[in-house]
Amino acid sequence: MRARSLRLASVMAAVAAAGVTGLAGCADSGSPTVTAGSTGVQVEIANTINYGSVGTTAEIDCAHGKSLTVGGSNNTLTVKGTCTNVNVGGADNRLTFDEIVDALTVVGLNNTVSYANGQPKVNDTGSGNAIRKG
Repeated sequence: MRARSLRLASVMAAVAAAGVTGLAGCADSGSPTVTAGSTGVQVEIANTINYGSVGTTAEIDCAHGKSLTVGGSNNTLTVKGTCTNVNVGGADNRLTFDEIVDALTVVGLNNTVSYANGQPKVNDTGSGNAIRKG
């Protein structure tokens, strides 16, 4: 249990750092929204959702045109709506998207990503990742 808590703390720190980095480049983007609970940590800054967790099953809403960054491991995520840009890191994540429009970047190990609609530019720089449309 302690190892899981340490991993979750690391993921939360990474998501918070991503959120702060994203905020540094924004001029008057409004207040960031932070949600933390049993299904992970979600930080939304401007039009980008940063999500991190370990071993959870959750649903995320990209609405119409938000970007999404996912970190952590052993997550099963269903992403509704239309995502503009998606970045996936970590290991052994399973993600299903309604639509990805512009770009999909997958790093890390053994992530499985599927999307029903869109023609994003796919960049897989990890190992053992499976990416498919359908």
